[in-house]
Amino acid sequence: MNIFYAVLTLGILSGLFGLVLAVASKVFEVKTDPKLDLILDCLPGANCGGCGYPGCAGCAAAILAKEAPVNACPSCSGPQTSRIAAVMGVEVKAQERRVAFVRCNGGSRASRKFERYVGLTDCVAAMKVSGNGTLDCAYGCLGLGTCVQACKFDAIHINAHGVAQVDQSKCTHCMQCAKACPRHVITDVPYASDIMVPCGNKDKGPSAKSLCTVSCIGCRLCEKNCPAGAITVTDNNASIDYTKCTSCGVCVEKCPRKLITDIHATGKVEPVG
Repeated sequence: MNIFYAVLTLGILSGLFGLVLAVASKVFEVKTDPKLDLILDCLPGANCGGCGYPGCAGCAAAILAKEAPVNACPSCSGPQTSRIAAVMGVEVKAQERRVAFVRCNGGSRASRKFERYVGLTDCVAAMKVSGNGTLDCAYGCLGLGTCVQACKFDAIHINAHGVAQVDQSKCTHCMQCAKACPRHVITDVPYASDIMVPCGNKDKGPSAKSLCTVSCIGCRLCEKNCPAGAITVTDNNASIDYTKCTSCGVCVEKCPRKLITDIHATGKVEPVG
């Protein structure tokens, strides 16, 4: 009988506590704007941080509060951004799609990249342990995959030449790979661009030649021959102004190192040496 009363008492107490909690949840309920959930549903849910806010929830809250534009998420596609704009009752201008790009093609050093470093498979760790990491070139990709770990969209991998390579079809331009790279060799380019300079070496010609068989040597032949004035050499390294580039391919033909690449013609950036 004592057990019966004990169970009955516990049942009554449980019911009372449940009722109290139910009432409290209604009394202290925090009202949220239904638009918040609608915006959140449009975001990818990767919490990559590419928008500069703490995850997708933070981005959605900022958009709702009009502290961020409706296209704040770099990982959203055009239709997703349009849906967010519709929720917010505004128009959104079409933006040119951009993707990450690794300014290093690996060169001819893949076979000796681990000569001076044995340790964690991490670029930051390699830099801390051996200063220049695993390469003679101070501007090259270390190829230890820190950027791969940072990418939430499986859009960057280490290729057969020991260098990071972006799958542009998967890249969402969150640029977390660039933030993670201790060498700062990852930049961004327009998705529709053809011509690439996969090298960031700023050493003078003789030094650059001694370190890599396909590095930019700052010879300026590309700059001198570009009919659109779209390619310039600064600090011994060529770079392209894509607002001027017509993808004529003259720089590709004139480059004596065969470094400048037309990726739509070759399908991908591949080292020659």
